[in-house]
Amino acid sequence: MKIVVLAGGISTEREISIVSGTQVCKALRSRGHQAILVDVYFGREDADPMQAFTDEYDVDAAAAYARSFDGQVEKSIQEGKAFFGTNVIALCQAADVVFLALHGENGENGKVQAAFDLLGIRYTGSGYLGSAIAMDKGLSKQLFWQNEVPTPAGFILRKGEDISLEAHGMTLPCVVKPCCGGSSVGVTIPKTQEEYEAAVADAFSYEDVIVVEEYIKGREFSVGVVDGIAYPIIEIAPIEGFYDYTNKYKAGSTVETCPAVLTKEQTEQMQAYAVKGFKALQLDNYGRLDFMMSEDGKMYCLEANTLPGMTPTSLLPQEAQALGMDFADLCEKLIAVSAK
Repeated sequence: MKIVVLAGGISTEREISIVSGTQVCKALRSRGHQAILVDVYFGREDADPMQAFTDEYDVDAAAAYARSFDGQVEKSIQEGKAFFGTNVIALCQAADVVFLALHGENGENGKVQAAFDLLGIRYTGSGYLGSAIAMDKGLSKQLFWQNEVPTPAGFILRKGEDISLEAHGMTLPCVVKPCCGGSSVGVTIPKTQEEYEAAVADAFSYEDVIVVEEYIKGREFSVGVVDGIAYPIIEIAPIEGFYDYTNKYKAGSTVETCPAVLTKEQTEQMQAYAVKGFKALQLDNYGRLDFMMSEDGKMYCLEANTLPGMTPTSLLPQEAQALGMDFADLCEKLIAVSAK
């Protein structure tokens, strides 16, 4: 197949996206696909859509080309550069399918998906509606509540509103995070009033809307859902602190166990909540839902990731490996379920 692996972009997770895209592209090429790596925002000026898909292709060189623009992102945004880079649409239209390796805003928020729907471009992952809903953690929380998927208590804050916890019946510690961010960027767990005020200010530096929610002390898990089926559960145990951006991407900072050590009943319940949450957010094809389990065994669904990290050591690929599926198998599986 001719496949565009779309990565990069302008979110705070640009670098993570390029890493995912590079690994996916290599895996797909190892299976004989004519996969190419394309930065959604900067594109390829030297790419001829009719001749870009070749057997001879240097994935690492393509990744280096995308990274060469890293210092130009802010300037390009300020200058009003269009979101789709040079030749991006033409390359995607020439492909059999686009593998979305985008992460964060302007990738997972449904805008790319909506544009591709209008243009008739096939792509992996959820459609624009589910993507937009899952990206908004405040809206996701409301839908979890309405569909009886347990989730931590919390509230939405907009700039200029009263930040008082007492007004919402909450106490410290709590969790403060941007409403539409990803990879725990801007997420903090304040324990004092001073820390809380600083956490709110930091979260507002990313977005104008943030979420404040109940802190759940306990164990953290993640559950992949592919084609309506929950995958084996993975437990995530940071050696220090919580599963923030640093612990997610710094080698050796987190112990990940898959399958997670849980009772049969706990496993089935969490997987059932994952599928129920997946459906509540109108997601399609695949995604990953994150959970906390309190010290007394209660489960709480935190959020859904519509385009989870995709390297051989990322969470969803580890879950797939527990089923005997290697990374390249999983990449092909995600294309297959999205193309139905």
